Amino acid sequence: MDRRLVNDGVVLIGTLAGAAVGHLLFLWIASQGFYALVLPGGLAGLAAGIGRASSRATALACGAIGLVAGLFTEWRFAPFAADPGIGYFLTHLHQLRPLTLALIAVGAAIAVWVPLRRRTVVA
Repeated sequence: MDRRLVNDGVVLIGTLAGAAVGHLLFLWIASQGFYALVLPGGLAGLAAGIGRASSRATALACGAIGLVAGLFTEWRFAPFAADPGIGYFLTHLHQLRPLTLALIAVGAAIAVWVPLRRRTVVA
């Protein structure tokens, strides 16, 4: 099996595991009265750093996973009162507070940056 494919698989599995841990950790921290929405995307990126991505596309996929993890976590934590459905949430993202959007964006940026910095450059 191609080593690059294995490396990318490790990176993506790490990203998914980090996003899941970040989601659960956010919910626990929120129950303590704190708001750490950067965790799902940020931990996705840090866990992705366990492996070495072989391409920019893998790093961008990690960023997409981090973004989705942040949005999913916010939806599960604080759905809109008018309609708690995910469809309504996604069509009304512009109504989220700026801090919420910023924390989701920072988490997604970490999810891209860590695997991008650690990627193996093939000559």
